[in-house]
Amino acid sequence: MKPGRFSNPLRRLAPAKRLLGPLRRLSWRPPNPLKRMAAIESLNFLVTNRIPRVALTRGMGWYSGIRSPTLTRASLAVWRLFSDIDLAEAEPRRYRSLQEVFTRRLVPGARTVDPDPGVLASPSDAIVGACGRVEGGMLLQAKGSSYRLHDLLRSREGEREFEGGVYATLRLTSAMYHRFHAPHDLTVDRVTYVSGDAFNVNPPALARVPGLFCRNERAVLRARLEQGGHRIALVPVAAILVASIRLHCIDVLLRLRHRGPHEWTCDAPVRKGEEMGWFEHGSTIIVFAPAGFELAPGIAPGRRLRMGEALMRLPPAQAPEADTLPAATAAAAAGA
Repeated sequence: MKPGRFSNPLRRLAPAKRLLGPLRRLSWRPPNPLKRMAAIESLNFLVTNRIPRVALTRGMGWYSGIRSPTLTRASLAVWRLFSDIDLAEAEPRRYRSLQEVFTRRLVPGARTVDPDPGVLASPSDAIVGACGRVEGGMLLQAKGSSYRLHDLLRSREGEREFEGGVYATLRLTSAMYHRFHAPHDLTVDRVTYVSGDAFNVNPPALARVPGLFCRNERAVLRARLEQGGHRIALVPVAAILVASIRLHCIDVLLRLRHRGPHEWTCDAPVRKGEEMGWFEHGSTIIVFAPAGFELAPGIAPGRRLRMGEALMRLPPAQAPEADTLPAATAAAAAGA
């Protein structure tokens, strides 16, 4: 027998120990809520990033598309055990599949879009993650972990446009409203699809997986604001269980390992607050604006936002008086 053929059996227990740690913290004794949340997210990371992510995501896409009101009600009951999903603001309907729940519309008036022409609004409901200024082509993924803007956008032109500008990472949890909207009056002129993995995008994963956003599947929407001609970018990033991303501007359903074109030029004008597309599960949108823009007051990691609330401020010299803006810009409605 060759020495070293059999490894120390105790070493095989290491993965189990890593999994049991969060489980122990989820004991039935009344826990500290923050510690319990951290334990759930750690367990989530250990489970979802050590399984065949792409296969599971495709399986979730198939499962969520099954049309069965009974199965949907049962799935929702289980889902509510692990999330704070609230359908009170959704259009009243009898859901036939989980996909219909994920992509639900809201009743008119459920979201108010900030009418200030100097405000770039949040495109979605979200929890703010890393945000700040792009410096030297680098930006933060999480505290102590950064990545290159070029690796995310795959564009030297985009890297130049947003150097010195600001960015905000918006995380959509699985329980949130999944549709995203135009942050200002704009025209989408280019969409780039980047194939990739399907890592979880929760905080533990962002802290432990270097360059996660650059490794996951994503779309890069490049647009020009009607006001001042400023260039912005929205980057919807897929994640585990996100079966697809729908973008109205190209009318293409982007699924994992999309086999069609990877870049589209378009001319798609969208008014502030109008719907641009949706995820079929929670994920992330990263918003970029050029130098001269500033984060809106109060925007910081951990802040909860609703679609339409102020995210960034346009350069002061470029903001016209509010009464010169068309009335359509001040419209407020999700799913209108």
